[in-house]
Amino acid sequence: MNLIARPDSRIGEQRLLLHDICWDEYVALGEILKDRPALRMTYDRGNLEFMTTSPEHERLKKRLSSILEALADEFGREIATAGNMTFRREDLDRGLEPDDCFWIAHERAMRACKDWDPTRDPPPDLIVEIEISRSALNRLGMFATLGVPEVWRCDGEHFHIHVLQPSGEYQEVKDSPIFPGIPIVEIIPFLQEDETRGYLAMLRAFREWVQQHLPKS
Repeated sequence: MNLIARPDSRIGEQRLLLHDICWDEYVALGEILKDRPALRMTYDRGNLEFMTTSPEHERLKKRLSSILEALADEFGREIATAGNMTFRREDLDRGLEPDDCFWIAHERAMRACKDWDPTRDPPPDLIVEIEISRSALNRLGMFATLGVPEVWRCDGEHFHIHVLQPSGEYQEVKDSPIFPGIPIVEIIPFLQEDETRGYLAMLRAFREWVQQHLPKS
């Protein structure tokens, strides 16, 4: 077993990368550590990365997820969400935990689902990734192998939308197919904390901004 530690005290996050880990070892470690919500595990064909999330990471994730929920509400769309639940595909020798995940087109099918079975259930329609620090593994490529149609990536200063193409690769776009007409790449000001505006005031301002861009009926 080889390991690489990549601490970053500046941002309060740490990553530990292990090599030559078999699937059964990954699953066993996941069960042992399942009650540690601030720890993320990513497994990619023998490589296992542990990540501890920082307070900045969690605050940004909460704001972006709340904005997404408000956006869905303004569009009159239901969502099913499962936070950072674990997605494992033994057939692909991959497993990961997103920062947040949402079923929108497939909300009804997943509304009362207690777990996720890849032989039965669709992948999330949209995944949120917070990148205060960057993974050593290609998580975007792993989302593609899972068949996730859309991924939002944000580091607090930049926002990216990736849409899965028929080729099996993501293309970066400026507008979300799920929420057409909304310039979502412009939402950074709503994600950044502001001493002059509280959290709920930010959400109200965001809703007003969305209403200005909604297609007129």
